[in-house]
Amino acid sequence: MDLFLQFLSNTGYLLADYRHVIMIVVGSIFIYLGIAKKYEPLLLVPIGFGILVGNVPFFKGFGIGIYEDNSVLHYLYFGVTSGLYPSIVFLGLGAMTDFSSLLARPKLMLLGGAAQMGIFFTLLGALFLGFLPREAASIAIIGGADGPTSIFLTAKLAPHLIGPIAIAAYSYMALIPVIQPPIMKLLTTRKERLIRMPDPREVSNRELLVFPVVAVLLCCFLAPTAIPLLGTLFFGNLLKVCGVTDRLAQTARTAIIDTATILLGFTVGASTQGDVFLTSQSISIFFLGAVAFSIATASGIIFAKIMNLFMKEKINPLLGASGVSAVPGSAREVHLMGQSEDPSNYLLMHAMACNSSGVIGSAIAAGVLWSFMVQ
Repeated sequence: MDLFLQFLSNTGYLLADYRHVIMIVVGSIFIYLGIAKKYEPLLLVPIGFGILVGNVPFFKGFGIGIYEDNSVLHYLYFGVTSGLYPSIVFLGLGAMTDFSSLLARPKLMLLGGAAQMGIFFTLLGALFLGFLPREAASIAIIGGADGPTSIFLTAKLAPHLIGPIAIAAYSYMALIPVIQPPIMKLLTTRKERLIRMPDPREVSNRELLVFPVVAVLLCCFLAPTAIPLLGTLFFGNLLKVCGVTDRLAQTARTAIIDTATILLGFTVGASTQGDVFLTSQSISIFFLGAVAFSIATASGIIFAKIMNLFMKEKINPLLGASGVSAVPGSAREVHLMGQSEDPSNYLLMHAMACNSSGVIGSAIAAGVLWSFMVQ
């Protein structure tokens, strides 16, 4: 009987407390949203299951938990804390991305830049709430709506906040269909939502080939600390467009990015141990993340409306909402919103131009914040 009672005392059933239960419920909700609602399932299913695994209670010192040295999960988590997984994801993303719509209408790049205002407004808000400058910068990058970039910057500036910031960033990316449509409707009139965009011009192969070379030099000279993200992004895109590395491009946009996404999502989820994750800081981060994402969406739309004051050829202001770098979720929502008003109005390619420029913009913003914080 003593041995049996000792065995029971070592099980998770007796070691669990309310915090583990709360996080297991959160993980279950993530899995439900990913499978039943199809909200970014490639992200929410690995993260949700990781949350379940990370909140199974255990005795400390056995080399099991993600925060224990020499545990398997700790080694897998190194890809998060070092910024390795985000860089690999950007490599695959570059091999997937078609920048032709951006090159066809370069002015749409401004909307991708305008949407980054959410980052800098949230930086001020986080500082006001008492977060340290490095912590505030890490929280602010949630406004870029780019999970890998958020993880990369947080790993460099505030690694103790990776869990809540990553979960917040990916949560709001997955909830784009819930968050963005009300903001888009609130800030635009039906007349504006009906604006048709002209067909983009045809972009030559030479332009597509030159773009990643020129872009990596311009962007990385501006923000050298963004090299791990933008260097791999544009390298992946060069593999896609050069025409002689199809095998490498195919591997980058399938096996490599899928492997990194699995490990990234699972380990980020596993890092949310209830006794570490559930703090007042985490709640503040979730609140600020929602504010950041909303301001980023609104900034893009408002800037598009300002541009229309000076342009003869009007831009559909909905495109400003796709200036956040949640690819392709925000572009898809803009397209669906336009089609709900006029089924024959196709905004997807134009929205992808803003979306891809948002990816670049958020990476540059992360590089700028990092460079300021290490001074």
